[in-house]
Amino acid sequence: MKTPSRPSFSPSALFHALRPAQWTKNAVVFAAYLFALGDPEQAIGVAHGWLVAAAALCFCLLSSAVYLLNDVRDRDQDRLHPTKKLRPIVSGAVPVSTALILSVILAVIALTGAFLVHPHLAQVLFAYAGIQVLYTFGLKRVALVDVFVIAGGFVLRALAGAVAIEAEISPWLLLCTLLLALFLALCKRRHEKVVLSEVSPVTRASMNAYDARLLDQLIAIVSAATIVCYALYTLWPDTVMKFGTSKLGFTIPFVLFGIFRYLDLVYRHEKGGHPERILLTDPPLLIDLALYGICVMVIIFWR
Repeated sequence: MKTPSRPSFSPSALFHALRPAQWTKNAVVFAAYLFALGDPEQAIGVAHGWLVAAAALCFCLLSSAVYLLNDVRDRDQDRLHPTKKLRPIVSGAVPVSTALILSVILAVIALTGAFLVHPHLAQVLFAYAGIQVLYTFGLKRVALVDVFVIAGGFVLRALAGAVAIEAEISPWLLLCTLLLALFLALCKRRHEKVVLSEVSPVTRASMNAYDARLLDQLIAIVSAATIVCYALYTLWPDTVMKFGTSKLGFTIPFVLFGIFRYLDLVYRHEKGGHPERILLTDPPLLIDLALYGICVMVIIFWR
């Protein structure tokens, strides 16, 4: 008698299910550390970078655990999506049971590792995990709330980098992070509403409550607010006193160019569905980010 065969999967499929390309989002964890390095009032040195790197690694593991849970939860709906249907769990390349077990293992490792780095870091990751579970099982279907949840995840990432090394984090940095994340999330929703709806049925419940004109207005508001907020942050008296220089204002043009280039990709090239892919593959944006980083380092450490 022939025994039923178990679903087989390859290690590469399992690794792909973790969505490693999304790990680039966790670079936000380093933001507070990089700015704290230039603050003479904080005893933050190069050695603290290892703690921040550990915090970023914990976020990578935890976010992958959430992605596995999300793909299991939405697998039936994602089969109607032109690209999501190719994901390992949705396509059946990775069994549901394996994905759930691995999700739990990754979450436990991430939270344990975070606690070893700093107890407050574990609290931040636990809050992130709780919000993401609520997002997966309900909040992602509520228009506008869904983008705020996504943006809140980036704020928690920025906060995690600060608590890992007990560094003071500027409210301006958290506000800029929130606005920039909202900008990227709204651009992604516009892509799903305007571009993907032409080639496939709407596969996200919240998209029925979105309007293309509303999204355009929200993108315009948030992009302008992001630029103004960053400009105020660099020129604010407390920032000038903190870093001992007002030259951080020279980094504003790089932020302007980055926003303008991204809007060009969203509206003229009909991109925006995968921000992490754009940030890794678009040459003008990569050059702009590199020049921004060099400019910040020179201003802070060579003043």
